[in-house]
Amino acid sequence: MPRAWIGIGSNVGDRLEYVRRALGLMDALPDTKLVAVSSVYDTAPVGTTDQPRFLNAVAELSTDIEPLELLRRLLVIEGECDRVRRGVWGPRTLDLDLLLYDDVEIETEELTLPHPRARERAFVLVPLAELAPDLRFPGGTETAAERAAALGDPGGSVRRVGDPPTPA
Repeated sequence: MPRAWIGIGSNVGDRLEYVRRALGLMDALPDTKLVAVSSVYDTAPVGTTDQPRFLNAVAELSTDIEPLELLRRLLVIEGECDRVRRGVWGPRTLDLDLLLYDDVEIETEELTLPHPRARERAFVLVPLAELAPDLRFPGGTETAAERAAALGDPGGSVRRVGDPPTPA
């Protein structure tokens, strides 16, 4: 079965509960199994910085759902977790990003794989490197762990705050 890595973030409401609920809903998708979950990280917001801090994690899924359909199902899960879209980088109860799907490379209006900014963001790379340190982005030479180390963590913006959460 193909493997997909999902970035999870929440900075509104009961952040940990939204992360846990998302994990349960992803694991309940047909032809999908939740393989692993990173620790939980407290992270500084990016883009619009005048908002609450995030809880972030990364989940690894084994799934037979094709990438575009998986993205659409992740958007449904966001809605089930009270996500309201108000601008690009605004506060949100839940944000699910399809980061990688095996070695698939796609660039359409609806989906770009790998996620176009995943290699630049410590809040993605640190939990991803925890789960899959030897994972390489398609066409890349650095592993997730090497990329995370190269980025560093300016200003302590990514801080581990908890063990991998259990799905709700």
